[in-house]
Formats: sequence, structure tokens, C-alpha cells
Amino acid sequence: MFEQEIRLKAQKAGQAARVLAGLSADEKNNALACMADALAKETPAILEANREDVQAGRDKGLSRALIDRLLLTPERIQDMALGLREVAGLPDPVGEVDSMWLRPNGLQVGRVRVPLGVIGIIYEARPNVTVDAAGLCLKAGNAVLLRGGSEAINSNKIITEVIAAASARAGVPDGAIQLVESTDRAAVYAMLKMNGLIDVIIPRGGAGLIQTVVQNATVPVIETGVGNCHVYVDDRADLEMAGDIVVNAKCQRPGVCNAMETLLVHSGVAAEFLPRILERLRDLGVEIRGDERVRALVNWVKEAVEEDWATEYLDLILAVKVVDGLEEAVDHIHRYGTKHSEAIITRDYNRARRFLKEVDAAAVYVNASTRFTDGYQFGFGAEIGISTQKLHARGPMGLKELTTYKYVVYGSGQVRS
Repeated sequence: MFEQEIRLKAQKAGQAARVLAGLSADEKNNALACMADALAKETPAILEANREDVQAGRDKGLSRALIDRLLLTPERIQDMALGLREVAGLPDPVGEVDSMWLRPNGLQVGRVRVPLGVIGIIYEARPNVTVDAAGLCLKAGNAVLLRGGSEAINSNKIITEVIAAASARAGVPDGAIQLVESTDRAAVYAMLKMNGLIDVIIPRGGAGLIQTVVQNATVPVIETGVGNCHVYVDDRADLEMAGDIVVNAKCQRPGVCNAMETLLVHSGVAAEFLPRILERLRDLGVEIRGDERVRALVNWVKEAVEEDWATEYLDLILAVKVVDGLEEAVDHIHRYGTKHSEAIITRDYNRARRFLKEVDAAAVYVNASTRFTDGYQFGFGAEIGISTQKLHARGPMGLKELTTYKYVVYGSGQVRS
């Protein structure tokens, strides 16, 4: 039953994708503006549906962080609409000529940006992803098949109805934006096997979801990554700056993949820095788990175990370790990091350069919070996800990452001898 539903929607999406690929930038931008207007107009209805999801989540005992990811507010819906308008204002990558060259035999060869086709997005309890994914896919000329988590089903249904109807009024073909409404996991497995109908799957969520997709898909996958992110405070750091960055990286929104999960502090400043920053974090509700050297300085800290160094908490929990220098910090990140976002706080130029060179991650920061790893913050308007792999795309994936390329060849009768 699920396979037939997915197949029909994927076929419809494929038909829409052929039309989308030929739409002009103005036509797509107009559709995005109409979608943004519709979100603003239907905010009360969207909030009502979201309240049902949030209450159901609380009844199920979802964590504070997951409830925060699920929750919509008028401001968040306004931001979703603003994201669509910003995507509309970005250059259209479709048809962009990456390069063109002339061969000795007179053939002119060019490489041109084209849409991926039909994109399947599988995601968890973040209804804003419904809008971000639909907007980016549309602007890049792709049809999108959305499958959100059961926690946000009511929110996702109404959001998809609103933006799909608005885009259709603007001339976008029916089937360009569709939601798989079944919350049964079998629907996910059906999507993963739709070779020839779905061109690529992008999972966006926790480690369990991502591994399920990667291990079971026969459709190509762009793997978005778990964010076990670190901030390393060097002994040459401005400690006031370091404190502000640490608090922001952990507390500004703890339930997202670019939040800091482990704090590494140089032994040369640990005695001065840790008691102050850990007290500040505790006052903000953060549970601290530290190694022996941390606990020797702050006696109320809980003991960290091996599992803590490898955990993406997505909550107000922080692992803290004292290290003896940059090399030990980088070694720790190499062992436990997930190649997402890593930061060093230092005034030493050479150490900053070493950190940037030696840390293997999609985004590496000097004197800034890891919370900036985000398509909107990078100027992409929005993002489809953050890739931690190295093939096709890496880091926040915006419009260009939702295209591929084809070669166009102009001749004048040439034949190969």
C-alpha cells in the first residue's frame, strides 16, 4: 500500500520536474513570493495545527530540546516566509555556465548547471524544514517529495497544503511540492527503493534516522551529519570572548546539530576559566560532565564517561575536558568529532591557522560560535541540510548544491576518427 502511494507521488513529481526545469527565474521567484504571502496569511491555522503536535509531543514525554524544534511561533513562521523571499532574491543557478572551452577539432564544450530532478527529503520534528526544502528545491528547478516525522504531522500537512496551493496559483505544476502523509516507517523504506523515480534522498535528523537511510537506500543519498561539535579554548584566548562564545554555542538553541556538545580547555587557563564559565552554564540550566581535571577544579561537576565524548546530546548537557595544548585538542576532535563544525578561541594567529588546516570538518571557526553553520547565516537564504560527507556537497547545502551539471557540445559536423 505504501509503495503504491509513494510510486504515484514520485511519478507525479517526475512529471512536474520536467516542467520546473524549464521555468524562468522570474516565474520561480513569483511562486516563492506567493508562498511567503500564503504563510503569513495562514499563520493562525498553522499555529493551531502546531499546538496539536506540541501537546501530543509533551504527552509523549519529548525532551525540551525536541519540543523546541517542533514548536512554531508567529516569529518563526515570519522567518520561514522571510527565508522564501531571500531565496527568491538569490541568483538562479539553473542554466549557469560553469565553464566553456574550445577543443582543437573545433568542438565547443561547456558545463551547465541543471536541476537534480526529484528530491526526497526525510526529516524529523522540525516543520520549518518543510518550507526551507520546498523553497530551495523549487528555486533550483526540482520537484520535492517530503516525508516529515510523526511528531509534526499536523503542522507539515497544513504547511504543505498552504505552500503547494500558493505555488500552483503562481503557475508551478501540480506535484512539484508533495507530502507523504503516512507516518508508518514502511513509507520511508518505500522511498529509499524508488530508483528511477526519485533521483536523490536527503535525510535530515538524528543519527538513527541518517543511518537508517544510508544503510537501506538504493536511491543515491546525500548524507547530512550528526553534529558532535567542539569549542577549544586556547591558553592565548580572550577569556571574556571565549565565555560568550561558549554560552552561545551551547545555550542559544541546544537542540540543533550545530550546537556545541564538548568544551575543550587548555590547562594553562583552566583554573581561571572553568569555575566561572561552568557556574554561568549551570545557572542557565546546563548539566556539566567533566573529566578528572575538570572535577578537581569544580567539585560539583558530574563524572564524564567514554560515551559522553561521542554523544550528540541535543540538550542542555555539556561534556568538558582539560587538554594540554592544540595538538591534544585536535586529536580529541579527530577521534570523537563528526566532521560538522569545530571552533578554536585564540589570539595566536599561527595556532588559528594550524586549527583551520588540521581539523577535518565541514565548517571550522576561529573566534566565533559553531551556531553559525547554517544556510541562512552563510547567505544561502535557507538550507536543505548540512552535509558532512565530501562527495557532491559539504556543509550547508543551498541552491547550487541542489543542482548537478551536464555537458553541452557545439559542433559544425565533426565526426570522430
